[in-house]
Amino acid sequence: MVFECRDNALCFKKQGETVLIEAWGEDSLRVRATMNRNFTGRNWALTEAVAPTKAEVKTYIVPEKTGEGTIQDNEWASITNGRIRAEVNYAGVISLFRDDKLFLREYFRSYGGTISKESRCLKLVNREWKGLYGGDNYSLKVRFESNDGEKIFGMGQYQQQQMDLKGCTLELAQRNSQASVPFAVSNLGYGLLWNNPGVGQVTFGGNMTLWDMRSTKEMDYYVTVADTPKEIVANYTKATGHAGEFPEELMGLWQCKLRYRTQEEVLSIARKYKELGIHIDQIIIDFFHWTYQGDWKFDTKYWPDPKAMIDELHSMGIRVIVSVWPSVDRKSENFYPMLEKGLLIKTERGALQTYDYQGDCVEIDAFNPETRDYVWEICKKNYYDFGIDGFWLDNSEPDYGVYDFENFRYSEGTALEVTNMYPQMYSRAYYDKMKDLRDGKVVNLLRCAWAGSQKYGNVVWSGDVPSTFESLQDQVQCGINMGLAGIPWWNTDIGGFMTDDVNDPDFRQLLIRWYQFAVFTAVMRLHGDRGPYNIPALDDRDWGGGYLHTGQDNEMWSYGDDNFKIMKKYYDIRQEMKPYIKQLFNEASTNGSPLMRAMFYEFPEDEKCWTIKDQFMFGDKYLVAPILHLNEFEREVYLPKGEWKLTSDGTSYAGGQTVKVKAPIEYMPVFERIYA
Repeated sequence: MVFECRDNALCFKKQGETVLIEAWGEDSLRVRATMNRNFTGRNWALTEAVAPTKAEVKTYIVPEKTGEGTIQDNEWASITNGRIRAEVNYAGVISLFRDDKLFLREYFRSYGGTISKESRCLKLVNREWKGLYGGDNYSLKVRFESNDGEKIFGMGQYQQQQMDLKGCTLELAQRNSQASVPFAVSNLGYGLLWNNPGVGQVTFGGNMTLWDMRSTKEMDYYVTVADTPKEIVANYTKATGHAGEFPEELMGLWQCKLRYRTQEEVLSIARKYKELGIHIDQIIIDFFHWTYQGDWKFDTKYWPDPKAMIDELHSMGIRVIVSVWPSVDRKSENFYPMLEKGLLIKTERGALQTYDYQGDCVEIDAFNPETRDYVWEICKKNYYDFGIDGFWLDNSEPDYGVYDFENFRYSEGTALEVTNMYPQMYSRAYYDKMKDLRDGKVVNLLRCAWAGSQKYGNVVWSGDVPSTFESLQDQVQCGINMGLAGIPWWNTDIGGFMTDDVNDPDFRQLLIRWYQFAVFTAVMRLHGDRGPYNIPALDDRDWGGGYLHTGQDNEMWSYGDDNFKIMKKYYDIRQEMKPYIKQLFNEASTNGSPLMRAMFYEFPEDEKCWTIKDQFMFGDKYLVAPILHLNEFEREVYLPKGEWKLTSDGTSYAGGQTVKVKAPIEYMPVFERIYA
């Protein structure tokens, strides 16, 4: 073992491995390791210039007993940056301390250098590299000791019931409705970013934590410590970036369905909302308004004058957002030019196809800056120059026909090595150009994200989730954990995306409960693929804006007068809260705090708040208790310390207790926090 003390960094080498631990902002460290000659130099999510700190780096001698019972002097080293300290023993085992208290240690059970008092003959090491054939990449397993009683949150969006991720195995990969944003927040007072966009999995097991990467050049993680989750997220977003300024004129209702097929249909919806005295902030034009995938333009048969349509919508104060996909059909006018220029994803073997929905498609290589420029110029000409305000960046994982990550390659490297960053790079095709055109106020809608995506004007939604109460339960923890992972602009399709029958009374009850929940999320957006599919196509072409199916109506008035009255009531609540919502968006842009917050985010000292997953805080003022089951008309709500007022009738409650409250279909329980 060779230790090297540098300014603000500790480096050591052992058996071909180089490890670098360096100060990375206040009370934070970045840890990298490689088996190659040099580090890649990639900062990945750690894009921000952090405040300079002065770390203490030293080596020292620790006498230890050998296996024969004799005493041997061994060299150790440490780096201390404020409240965090990393210690490294002579075998290269890293231990991390917060205020001199151990909170994380690498798992090592291999004779000499084993710190644990348990078995040391397993030959399991902390960082296990295995070379891959034909290059300088390795598979990598990084093991940490498990902590009894630890709770782990964040990590992005996984469609499951578990909010506390302790005991879970999570795929580190992007899929439709799954977003890997690998920042974990622990109740032990630390946060850890796995700063690697490659495919793998993490297991937060009871016996060990295992980060398992299929192909990488280096290990890279960032760890920060603080007293509260709010301070942990603040440190993390200082290092990875903050969301921008969110326009006040988009804080109300966004209207969408699958799918508005003509410009006259869009205008008729907007006009009816205006007649009803209901202002919609934005209307969304969904997929297959185009000719072929990858043409990125309106089908003029059904959208003969987009500029006139957009001008009329703008005159009503309605912004317009249009869906674009990263897939390019072989029949598209852009396919062969992009293929020849090397702007599409490559397959490692077999046919050149990555996506097969409604066409034989290859998706764009968003890692290539030439690709991003090419796509933007087309979208600017065919959409933005008509007055389109934003882009719905659907299928942005990308949504592969088959998620065979080992078969795809980008200009940046193999999909196995970098694919989790794809949605962020795809969003930058638009954000990097629009920020200069819109004074930095860019708001696009994106179906996936990675660490740091909050910087690039992305409203992330939870994908094509089913219209079930079970899925609604999932969305509550998804929103909370996305916020803890640094993504504050998050929302869902109100009512879920996949609906079999809009006339089913159970679905209509679900829709109302979902709508009530959505009022207390960052963006309130009506959307869904509403069955049954009994609406005929507009024409018999097998391409273009008229042939594909459309769903049933999905506007506020589409579900009967009784449901309209409830939705209008909650629409009015959202409108009245706009000054408060503006404050929350401002907070997100300054310290990273999400709008939708875990109970423990506001009440970290309350142990019960660390176990609650069916209620949340909307900012610091409102406690939201969504109704998550069919025919549920009352529920229990836990109130932390303080005084609380039930918004339905103004009844005051003392905190520190669980109360049962009524929840008729017209009302979802919300408590206002009363400050002395």
